[in-house]
Amino acid sequence: MTAAEYRALVSKGGSRAATATRRPRADKGAARKTKGSQRGPKGPQRDLFTETCLKELGIEVVKEFQFHPTRKWRFDYAVPSRKVALEVEGGAWTGGRHTRAQGFIADMEKYNTAALFGWRVLRVIPDDLLSGSTLQLLRAACN
Repeated sequence: MTAAEYRALVSKGGSRAATATRRPRADKGAARKTKGSQRGPKGPQRDLFTETCLKELGIEVVKEFQFHPTRKWRFDYAVPSRKVALEVEGGAWTGGRHTRAQGFIADMEKYNTAALFGWRVLRVIPDDLLSGSTLQLLRAACN
């Protein structure tokens, strides 16, 4: 994105401050965001991605991991022991929350804070979540 495109995007944001705090709608694809804590009533939340990571990589991945002690920020997926996070950035082609000005700025605050806490944040789109390249990226980040 060029600087001019970014300025145009930010100027269109107007007073959409509410979009920065609203949870994004679930994207179509393999991973769906769910409300709630990192642990469900019967233990950690499991889905196809967490099961694939465990089976293919031998890595325990936590879904919806809250990394900040006071903010309600959550990573879509995390390997807390390695401080590696994976964020699924939906709406890249449809003008979703992550690409609108306030959502983009809120994500920057979250990712910068995560970096200050020592986290490495990897970002993928929903279509690539279960791809070999994402699994290789996660494996490399955890080694």
